[in-house]
Amino acid sequence: MPDLAPAAPAASIVTEVVIVGAGPCGLFQVFELGLLGIKAHLVDALKVPGGQCAELYPDKPIYDIPALPVCGAQELVDRLLRQIKPFAAGFHLGEEVLEVGRQADGRRFRVATSAGTVFDAGAVVIAGGVGAFQPRRLMVEGAEAQEGRSIHYRVRRVEDFHGRSLLILGGGDSALDWTLDLLGKASGLSLAHRRAAFRAAPASVARMQELAAQGRLVLHHGTVERLEVDDGDTLCGAVLKLADGSSEHVACEHILAFFGLHPKLGPIANWGLGLDKKAIRVDTEKFESSEPGIFAVGDINTYPGKKKLILSGFHEAALAAFAVQAWLYPDKKQFLQYTTTSPIMQKRLGLS
Repeated sequence: MPDLAPAAPAASIVTEVVIVGAGPCGLFQVFELGLLGIKAHLVDALKVPGGQCAELYPDKPIYDIPALPVCGAQELVDRLLRQIKPFAAGFHLGEEVLEVGRQADGRRFRVATSAGTVFDAGAVVIAGGVGAFQPRRLMVEGAEAQEGRSIHYRVRRVEDFHGRSLLILGGGDSALDWTLDLLGKASGLSLAHRRAAFRAAPASVARMQELAAQGRLVLHHGTVERLEVDDGDTLCGAVLKLADGSSEHVACEHILAFFGLHPKLGPIANWGLGLDKKAIRVDTEKFESSEPGIFAVGDINTYPGKKKLILSGFHEAALAAFAVQAWLYPDKKQFLQYTTTSPIMQKRLGLS
């Protein structure tokens, strides 16, 4: 990591912590730091908080958040935003962190964004999910012109597809989840995957195959060969190249393509951190990276036994908060306090 000369004070926002990434783990990191009396600013390249939950599947149900039997992805983000409101975190959305460098004192960092914002931070927590991401696109002639109109790589408003004829592409969890969710709401639904084996949860695959056997959806093993549009340049169907070499026409008004993401670390790859297959190596005591004072939580990190679950990221954020406190205030004795009994924490939460 480069050593940087301090920026002019007027050019910098002085803060205890900069959190890179405003997804669920980044938001919960604000909460855990706030309970310890530590202020933070969040930076995210997306223009709204919530990370992948808000950007890719806001209506997708989540079932493994403690005490919430089912919770929509956007609902989870909204709940987290309400939870951290007492801590008045600074949000810098639509900005990508381009540079992180250690300052001359060795304990503070200069963090610079694509919008020209500069932070003088005591610690950095990277909660950037899979990093910068773009959906893998349908690579056939005319597809780009239909993006956002008839070809979609995410579901922003599920009601937009009610009563429509749909072709869903892909074999992973997103493709199967939306197939099962939209079945019965769409006027017609076909699912196409390039091969017979699916990557989605076995229960979802079994349910989909059961529904296909009942004739409630049409399952194809093949890929889109070309699009069909009417005289008004409106999508009306697609021609599939099937696994046996034949072709088949599928009528559809919309195509939902779920081919996964291109995970790209972007500038993070140049910050001098120890990496393992595009993930930041951390310890499981402090979730600190190879650079003291820089921590990583959520899908961006890796360690033995790592599980990419939101639940795991919340646990990591809790332990990282105590480690950040120790880094910022090494002479301060730490006490484990509980929100149910601690007057200090209740005051920080605005309850007293």
